[in-house]
Amino acid sequence: MKNYSKSVLAISILIVLLTSCQPKPVRLFASRYNDAGEKGLAVFDLTGEKGIFKLLSETNAGPDPSYFCISAKKNLIYAANEVMEFNGVKGGGVTALKYNPETGMTEKVKDLMVPKGGPCFISLSPKEDFLLMASYSSASIAVVKLDKKGIPWSVADTISFPATEGKVSHPHMISSDPAGKRVYLTDLGLDRIVIYDFNDETGKLTQKPDGIVSLTKGAGPRHFVFNSSGTKMYVICELNSTLSVFDVNENGGLRSIQTLTTLGDSFTGESACADIHLSPDGNYLYGSNRGENTIVVFKTGTDGKLVLAGRTSCGGNWPRNFVIDPSGKFLLVGNQKSGEISLFKIDGKTGIPDFRDDYKFGTPACLKFIN
Repeated sequence: MKNYSKSVLAISILIVLLTSCQPKPVRLFASRYNDAGEKGLAVFDLTGEKGIFKLLSETNAGPDPSYFCISAKKNLIYAANEVMEFNGVKGGGVTALKYNPETGMTEKVKDLMVPKGGPCFISLSPKEDFLLMASYSSASIAVVKLDKKGIPWSVADTISFPATEGKVSHPHMISSDPAGKRVYLTDLGLDRIVIYDFNDETGKLTQKPDGIVSLTKGAGPRHFVFNSSGTKMYVICELNSTLSVFDVNENGGLRSIQTLTTLGDSFTGESACADIHLSPDGNYLYGSNRGENTIVVFKTGTDGKLVLAGRTSCGGNWPRNFVIDPSGKFLLVGNQKSGEISLFKIDGKTGIPDFRDDYKFGTPACLKFIN
């Protein structure tokens, strides 16, 4: 009897050990440009080691949900609808969806028209009381107030930007710094970064004194990311395919300390940068090139400056957006024109992504994990 009990115990321990060694899936969210009535937001369980995409749900997130953000605290997803007419009214939109973390199912709970139209980026304010939206096509930004449950309630602020010297403003990204003290906006059309103070009671944005930082004419700043301490800001520029590094001072001001090309020496075609991310440990910086169709990798130094580490094919055509999983082991690219999500495993020693597999997915626009 004792031997039987020992055998059962041994088998039980073996099962636990084998189960614990199995790679666990992580939750991946993906949106795409869509035709009327098509479901634009999908939720997957991703097992990176095995390259398995398990589709859990697809939901109508409104027309062209080209970018979205997630509230993990309230299990809500907010999609920016990049259109110039929303529900029959001139303007863009935001669509809120409730997310069930147990099943991965989502359902639409509210949508709201945003003035002007063409929102291409959306982020949450630090306290998750407001949404910040940048509208490329209408040269404007907007702040949307959320109610206590996190549901979009009303538009709290809008700012429009006039053309300057014949150039049209194209706001592309708006987000706060890691400390939540200031809000930054990249204006691709006017080659500048605008810095704001944010009133978290009213939702109003106030441009800081000397709050405009100019970049090289024709650079086209698109997306940015901060290091974890908020002392460095990295900006990828769409039009001249460069990446700029800024020192961030105590007042939020920016000072340029480095600019590098994102393209290989042998590339001679046209290319346009798109997205930028730091690895979770901050040791590597990644950017995407649409045209060269690569992911470029830089090693970050102790001074925040960058050294080229290498590059790899994006796995398809037109890498609009990409994301690194919370473990830092995998990188996924949304290739808009070829219509797939490409999965890469990141080499722990070099930081270079190595292609593993892909998943066909219409015209992918935005990919995110819940960290």
